[in-house]
Amino acid sequence: MAAVMAREGLLEQRQLGMTGARVSVLGFGGAPAGLTDYLGLWDAGADSSEAAAVGAIRRALDLGITYFDTAPGYGEGRSEEIFGRGLGGDRSRVFLATKVTARDWHRAALGASVESSLRRLRTDYLDLVQYHGGWLTDADADRLLDADTLALCARLRDEAKIRFLGFTAEGPTGAAERVIASAAFATVMLPYSLTHQMTRAYRNRNLPEATALSLARATGLGTIAMRTLTSGLFRRWLAVIGADETFDWHRALLSFALSHPQIDVALVGMRTAEEVERNVAAADPRWRVDHADLHDGYGATRERRRS
Repeated sequence: MAAVMAREGLLEQRQLGMTGARVSVLGFGGAPAGLTDYLGLWDAGADSSEAAAVGAIRRALDLGITYFDTAPGYGEGRSEEIFGRGLGGDRSRVFLATKVTARDWHRAALGASVESSLRRLRTDYLDLVQYHGGWLTDADADRLLDADTLALCARLRDEAKIRFLGFTAEGPTGAAERVIASAAFATVMLPYSLTHQMTRAYRNRNLPEATALSLARATGLGTIAMRTLTSGLFRRWLAVIGADETFDWHRALLSFALSHPQIDVALVGMRTAEEVERNVAAADPRWRVDHADLHDGYGATRERRRS
């Protein structure tokens, strides 16, 4: 199924907010490739592991994935190096995102962080540079919105080294919403999955303006979902309850995230070609439902049980 989707160009593309870029709804996340034993046994420093991760990137390109996201913190630059090697001469075909740590998000260090990422990624420009945040506090928001740091970012844009700015956050904290509303950033990455639902409302229509995703949409930010497959939590829960091992939890979780109208990209960490193929197949629009569909299905199920 994945090969058919790629051949017919069926991997859906969405516009990433105010960037104007159209990117694949499935994003390739770089953390699992660069970090040892992250989400399972994996020796990130082994030649065989690097070869597998590079192969995964090549397969992702074949199947139409165009959004790639990594960070210097994923293995002390290892993930970026793998991306640089994997993308190679096809770098111009993709939207390439990386990050800057909170420690380096200031005028004295940010430029050097960007230059190091450019070198490791083997490129002369970055489509998206993101502040690598966590549970943002007011002090974090002050750091993000520091005028001198943003002026340096503007200079890097003028020098064509970066195109857009974004930030990541582990959830709505008030400070995250403040940064969203600032108009200083083009994208926001937030957790959104079956087990991470605090960033949005449950309904697909008439969404409350107070949710983080609604605010991001209203201000034109591109929205990137992380923790899409729950960082392994859902799979571990299935094992605890003894669920049938044939259950396609990739398809269930990925289609859940992509069914929401306020998500532009669902980011999934990948490190093998098999994972890429499985996730591309799971991103098929046929598996999408809105919450009205879910309600109707529940009602039909109840009627069947009564009969």
